[in-house]
Amino acid sequence: MKKEDKKLLADVKNALEVFKKREIDRVYFVACGGSSSLMYASKYVLDRESATIDSDLYSPNEFIHRNPRKLNEKSLVILCSHYGKTPETVEAARFAREKGGLTVSLTFDADAPLAQESEYVIVYEDGKEVNESPAIMLELVFGLLAAKEGNERFNDVVSSLENLGPILEKEKAKFLSRAKAFAESYKDDKVIYTMGSGANYGIAYWFAICLLMEMQWIHSHALHAGEYFHGPFEVLDKDVPVIQLLGLDETRPLEERSLEFTQRYGERVVVLDAKEFDLTAVADSVKGYIAPLVLQTVLRQYAEELAEARNHPLSTRRYMWKVPY
Repeated sequence: MKKEDKKLLADVKNALEVFKKREIDRVYFVACGGSSSLMYASKYVLDRESATIDSDLYSPNEFIHRNPRKLNEKSLVILCSHYGKTPETVEAARFAREKGGLTVSLTFDADAPLAQESEYVIVYEDGKEVNESPAIMLELVFGLLAAKEGNERFNDVVSSLENLGPILEKEKAKFLSRAKAFAESYKDDKVIYTMGSGANYGIAYWFAICLLMEMQWIHSHALHAGEYFHGPFEVLDKDVPVIQLLGLDETRPLEERSLEFTQRYGERVVVLDAKEFDLTAVADSVKGYIAPLVLQTVLRQYAEELAEARNHPLSTRRYMWKVPY
């Protein structure tokens, strides 16, 4: 195990030890953009698994301005900012501590402003080959559930995540040709929709607003499979591109229903189905929670190939970090 891995493990363990000692009845997940997207699956976990702990997911600015009345000393506030410099996330950590909440933050940089404003900090790596933050989020929420409610799936999560690296490499290789074909077919499109539900919705949200809108300047929207038939399906015709995610959690029937309709009336449907992944090294009890991590890695490869085909690097920005906002 690398030195960095040992430090990461120690950071998570420190937070989990605090959970055991602290009374916690509510979790607030607070982040923007891509950092926010990785928290959807964790909220899904708490909704499904916890009998005593409620949770909410907020954008930092709204978290501060809405000022939830239940935010107090029994609240756990988990924040994330990749570089640890997002001003509203830093302010949200300060705000949460003023209200008595326990703050745990994820960031690349142990010396970043967010780290300085938070009581506990977990430093992780992120890049083309690795993104540790979704795995850390699962460890945190299942660790909390184990500490407070005796949830027995924590060990399944930890052991399954230890096996995740080879799974990701295998699935990326399997889907590479499809990713290249997608890039060639969709490189000239001006709008692409992404759809999912449950634990996978955060992946659809991330791909739409971060990869397509932010990094490719392609109009997009993350469609929730459960809301599809309450307005969004009216834009569908044979020429509208839709990426449909199919997961392994309890909301899969929503995704299957939306896919059936989209394939019936549309002709440009891209399907990423977690049932195609080889997850034999993942415990059956947590496959629905871990499948989004594989979906995200595969979908990231689709974005990389699209950027290559469009000659528009994922690092290209028009406004972000360049002008005041």
